[in-house]
Amino acid sequence: MHIYYTLVALMAANGFVYSQNSLSGNVTDSQNRPLEGTHIHIGALHAESLPDGSYLLPDIPAGNQRVIASYIGFYALDTIININGTTVMDIKLKPKVTQLEEVVLTESVVANNATGSQKLKTETLEKYSGATLGDALREIAGVSSLRTGSTIVKPVINGLHSSRVPIFTNGVRLEDQQWGTEHAPNLDVNAAGKVSVIKGAAGLQYSGDAVGGLVIVEPPSILKDTLMGKTILTADSNGRGGSLATTLSKGAEKGWAWNAQGTFKYYGDRETPGYVLSNTGNREGNFSGDVKYLADRYTLGASYSFYNATVGIAQATHIGNVADLVRAINNREPSVVRPFTYTIGVPRQEVQHHIGKVNYLRNLSDDETLSLQYAFQLNRRKEFDLRRGALEDVAALDLTLATHSANADWKKLSGNNTYTAGISGAYQHNNASPETGIRPLIPNYNKTDAGAYGIFTRRFSNTLTAEAGVRYDFSHVDASKYYQVSRWNDLGYNDGSLDHIIVEDLGSQYLTNPKFTYHNTSASAGVRKQLAAGLDLLGNLGLAMRNPNPGELFSDGLHHSNATIELGSLRTKKERSVKASATLIKTEGDVTFEATPYINAIHDFIYLQPTGVEYTIRGSFPVYRYRQANALMAGTDVHVGYNFSQNFSYSFNGAYVYGQNTSDNIALIDMPPLNLAHTVRYTLSQWHGFFAEIRSESVFTQQRYPDYNFYADVPQNGVIVPTYVNISTPPKGYSLLHFSTGTQFSVGKNSLGIHLSVYNVLNTSYRDYLNRQRLYTDEVGRNIQLQLKFSY
Repeated sequence: MHIYYTLVALMAANGFVYSQNSLSGNVTDSQNRPLEGTHIHIGALHAESLPDGSYLLPDIPAGNQRVIASYIGFYALDTIININGTTVMDIKLKPKVTQLEEVVLTESVVANNATGSQKLKTETLEKYSGATLGDALREIAGVSSLRTGSTIVKPVINGLHSSRVPIFTNGVRLEDQQWGTEHAPNLDVNAAGKVSVIKGAAGLQYSGDAVGGLVIVEPPSILKDTLMGKTILTADSNGRGGSLATTLSKGAEKGWAWNAQGTFKYYGDRETPGYVLSNTGNREGNFSGDVKYLADRYTLGASYSFYNATVGIAQATHIGNVADLVRAINNREPSVVRPFTYTIGVPRQEVQHHIGKVNYLRNLSDDETLSLQYAFQLNRRKEFDLRRGALEDVAALDLTLATHSANADWKKLSGNNTYTAGISGAYQHNNASPETGIRPLIPNYNKTDAGAYGIFTRRFSNTLTAEAGVRYDFSHVDASKYYQVSRWNDLGYNDGSLDHIIVEDLGSQYLTNPKFTYHNTSASAGVRKQLAAGLDLLGNLGLAMRNPNPGELFSDGLHHSNATIELGSLRTKKERSVKASATLIKTEGDVTFEATPYINAIHDFIYLQPTGVEYTIRGSFPVYRYRQANALMAGTDVHVGYNFSQNFSYSFNGAYVYGQNTSDNIALIDMPPLNLAHTVRYTLSQWHGFFAEIRSESVFTQQRYPDYNFYADVPQNGVIVPTYVNISTPPKGYSLLHFSTGTQFSVGKNSLGIHLSVYNVLNTSYRDYLNRQRLYTDEVGRNIQLQLKFSY
């Protein structure tokens, strides 16, 4: 009832003032010829330019608005301007030769362009201002999330995650110990101006090891000479906290332009429908900024970002003895439930990540560009566990990762052909602090990378484009690691095949110097055919190779955030993936859709398998070992949009992944189950952009899973009893209902947006198969969120 009254009040308030804001102008090419039929979008508002190139978008909410103008065969304009009254903006588009990419799927269609490349809506990014990038990406068909509790979220694309899904932020590959399944991307979603998801082995200019796909995060880019900003204040009932994010941008067509952004988050314990998730608060204090100078023939820029987070890990995941561990897993009841608090104790993560970058873009001619870039990253990760005495405040895991990277990219347009090529190099050093007093989970190592790629695109006609590319990558790893002799033997290294890496025999342990060298070749080929106006068919075939990451090679001990003992293998081989996909995409008319069936065959697929329980001085924990097998993944992602009328719209997202371990003829572990989402939205633009929507989300029970359950010896009344541990069976499926509404008011030359959202409206109790803590706790319950957005 409270939601109903709030909705009525917002609708009534909106009726007092009718928006008189509009955007108009002319669209021309580089030779000042009018472009008829150019698509101009602001949110749900849309217009097409007339034969003389003129356009008009009426009834626009006041404030900063994202404007997208696109025309087939031309570079799209994507910028932010301040709308207040009658605003005039002339648009000049530069011709291009279509570059074919693996289709980029997002929440909704925002532009009809020749690449099939679409961007996540700004509204969606702002809605998740207080959450994470992984949360926002879940609204994309085919993208789910791997969670550790409620606040650590990694994107999963077509069943694959972590180092199989590289993340590029502001043109820099994020290097933040991403091998950990519970290591969320060290990235503030508020710093993103655009977010794209590339599914598959395309985008060779970025990476050759994207077995699952790529996430591309770009900062805001404002081409108009203006100063603007926004502040988003978010308050959440679950966690009893909120966030404050502020962005200020200076745009320019020429001269100096810059962005500055800061975020602060403060949350206490999350709560399920039945109990408090003790020690699940989190804090963040982030900053990012960039400056660039735009000249006639070149652009020179520099940027810096700082991510700083403290994340509590549910205390119920850390168990004192085998009996308690088995009881928690089998009974599905948390062993620790305390009153709500903002205090973050142990276990917890403390992460800091710095990125500094300088780049130079030179227009060698009207059709040829050269881009040079250098970046430095410093990642500091600490994980704290329950320790006593002098070690009480000393981290149990303390890793510092420093990465230097440089790349050069060249692109030339020649008639109907596009040539793209580039080289890259990187040096990385990981330092495991000895001050922990514990043998490090990941050792000291140095890694050197080098790569080169070339892509050729041919436009055969206005309706047919093809592309082919190849990439070579070299990588060398040089590590220094101690092994206990007992662990060495347990891992099967005592057969003599690895004796050559033993540097020193210290009696109870070996000092080793493992070295690895990899040579990888990746390739992709694709074609795009326009079947009719607004209807395209894309086909892609990609080969990707991924080297084992440090966790898969070296893990040796307790991973505190996961509350698991993880064991890597020095015999782990690189993965080789061949993926084929086809996409039918319709972008015009009242009905739009994207359907992408795919098949991905991965040789030597690396996965974590639970194998038993191990008791340590810090408690009892499940043991997971990295294994390899040949795997086959096939599935379909579907997005459908339907505009019932000018005011009502409907959208559907659906995704299914079939994962099979073909070596052992069993299902693959940790594959996302069938999931469906339906959204009905009511929009009344003239009422200050008012909207109200209801979203239902259904995740089915995963029926295909491997049985890795085992028996553990549990003491009962002084007698050791083998007890069955059900660690494999997925939880039941669930359905959730979400509601959100919002509006926007003019305040002088500024605007105020008010959004109210209720997540998990029915306060459903459930567990998610892809949450690493599902064995111990339920998911969070209902969350009521109020968000205020000030644009100025």
